[in-house]
Amino acid sequence: MRIKDLEEYYNSMLGKVDERLKDLYSEDDERELNEELKKNGFTRRDFLKWASFMTAALMLPPVFEPRVAKAATIKQRTPVIWLHLAECTGCSESFLRTREPSITQLIFNYISLTYHDTLMMASGERVEKVLNTAIQKYKGQYVCVIEGGIPTKDGGIFLRIGSKGETGLERSRRITRYAKVVLAFGTCAAYGGVQAAYPNPTGAKGVRDALGIEVVNVPGCPPNSINMVGTVLHLLLFNKVPPTDLLYRPLWAYGSRIHDYCERRAHFDAGEFVEEWGDEGAKKGWCLYKMGCKGPLTYNDCSRYRFNQGTNWPIGAGHGCIGCSQPDFWDKMAPFEEPNEKAGIRIPGGKGVEATSDEIGGFLAGATAVGIGVHAIGSVIRAKVEKNRKKESE
Repeated sequence: MRIKDLEEYYNSMLGKVDERLKDLYSEDDERELNEELKKNGFTRRDFLKWASFMTAALMLPPVFEPRVAKAATIKQRTPVIWLHLAECTGCSESFLRTREPSITQLIFNYISLTYHDTLMMASGERVEKVLNTAIQKYKGQYVCVIEGGIPTKDGGIFLRIGSKGETGLERSRRITRYAKVVLAFGTCAAYGGVQAAYPNPTGAKGVRDALGIEVVNVPGCPPNSINMVGTVLHLLLFNKVPPTDLLYRPLWAYGSRIHDYCERRAHFDAGEFVEEWGDEGAKKGWCLYKMGCKGPLTYNDCSRYRFNQGTNWPIGAGHGCIGCSQPDFWDKMAPFEEPNEKAGIRIPGGKGVEATSDEIGGFLAGATAVGIGVHAIGSVIRAKVEKNRKKESE
């Protein structure tokens, strides 16, 4: 979707958003949230700055800032049932492990995290009762967040959950049936993740492939919490999922490549690359493409919003992107620390890394090879030509 089309779309939605917020908004909810923020050391100004940041992250025009702030105060309107299947819990850890509670975390908890396998203190029959009650009470209203892939081989017997030994396949099918929206949080839930890596003995799949239902994928290993909260805020504002790409990822979060906003991009364009770990290029912060960085292939917003409240991200810490938000990255992106040429990466259909998000996304979803090349080659050639010109002028 073009930027102009997006602007027209959002402008046309302003009236509908205002009507929706009028029905949902409560001064008591806002007062309660303000008290919660104050208790955790946040001022009203901090909250409004956060709302402004989320508005920009969602690619919404500034006129939506007060509306985003108002949507964030709505309580008990978006019950969330969060399931854990075949995974490492790293996605929840990413969401929770920061230096102190962030506004993002407070907002997410505030919108009613009704059930979460890992965070709930109780266990056994007690939590099963909570889960079943929530499904019936909020039928057709709740957001189902699934973290982890779904083993499907032999009826899904490789994953059993709960006091009754329900398979992950049965459990996810039963609970998603009455969900308003299903969010696949993390690459395991979106595409199967490491569980689905060759030879995939358990037949692990992403939620959409395993259940045959519509989902919104929020991939990453782990994904940034901003991507989850932003998607939920969009649901609150518009009562619908945000525009997505061909891999069912929100365009506002996955519409550009890591490469496009990378802090080392200028070095890529200048043909300045780290040749081996610890060399002078590494010390100077040069591009990690030759060390296996998959940033030109990977669609995510890590380079813009980073992790742990914007503290850092892998490339900032000195390691190349491993392409964790792309399908089958364990197989297609490996080896992670070798130059792309040695990893057997080829140009997809001759278009290379400058292909559009949808085109390259569709290619990576179904092809056996992944693309790279022409942009990097062009950068190196330009750098060499410039170097030769300087020599000749001397």
